[in-house]
Parts: sequence; structure tokens; C-alpha cells
Amino acid sequence: MLETLREFFARKMDGSAAGGELPPPESLRLAASALLLELAYADDEFSPPERAHLERAVRLQFGLDRDEAQELVRLAERERARGTDLWTFTNLIADRFTLGQKMVLVEAMWELVFSDGVLARREEYLLKRITGLLRLEAADVGEARAQVERRRNLGKTGVTGTKEGP
Repeated sequence: MLETLREFFARKMDGSAAGGELPPPESLRLAASALLLELAYADDEFSPPERAHLERAVRLQFGLDRDEAQELVRLAERERARGTDLWTFTNLIADRFTLGQKMVLVEAMWELVFSDGVLARREEYLLKRITGLLRLEAADVGEARAQVERRRNLGKTGVTGTKEGP
């Protein structure tokens, strides 16, 4: 799987992929991981609870073992460092994920931004921007947030609200 990811990005990111070619599942995994990573860095702090949540979400969502999940996150971090824009990742997911798959991803995003106990305004803004690029309705995004809040029972987990962020 890891070699497939490397090959995909060797072709896709340099623009030499054939037009109309369906992306392999690994590219969708990388795109989803990269979006989660963008959210993790939105408040300029990728906290240990956020990293643990991201790696756990990737393992569970994609059926990966710990090493594969860590490698996928490393590849996503590399793409983030290269400056790959949100549109590249969101467009791939918007075109290929079902509504149900998008909703699972959005729930993972909400879980991620809540995982450090504080919802930063920049995290919330970026999440809304990403979901717009994924072509999701605000009501669906709100329902995903409500699902996560119900699961987490925010009043008992110590989430203190929002922070302004830099």
C-alpha cells in the first residue's frame, strides 16, 4: 500500500497522471488524512491528543495497522509541507466519496477539533471551509457535530469552549 501511495503522488502531484483516471483508494486515504492534518494544525498546535486521535481515526477508518497509519500521516504531512492546497484534496473526496463516507469523515474532523479540549475559532472556520469544498449542506455538517457532541458528552469531558487563536 505504501509504495502505491508514493507512486500516486509521484504521478498526481507532478501533473503527469492520465486524464479521467480513477484515483486509487490509497489516494483517497491520503487526501482524507491530509484534511484531518490541516485541521489539526489550524490552531498552530498539533497536540498529542490530536495526533493520537488522527492516527486512531486513520487506523479505524481505513483498516490500517499502526505502522501503516503512521506512514500515511507522514505522507500527509509531507504534502502539507509541499503546500498542496485544500482544493486538491477536497475535490478528490467530493467527487469520489459517497455522502455517507463524507459524513464519517466530517465526524472524524469534529472529533479531532474537540480532542484537545478546546475548539479554536480557526479550527471551526477551517472545518466549515473544508465541508463547503466537500459540497456538504450546513445541516449535514451541523448534524455531524451534534452526533459527536452527544458521543463526547461535552459537559463532562472538560471541553472549555472556544479560543480565539492567533
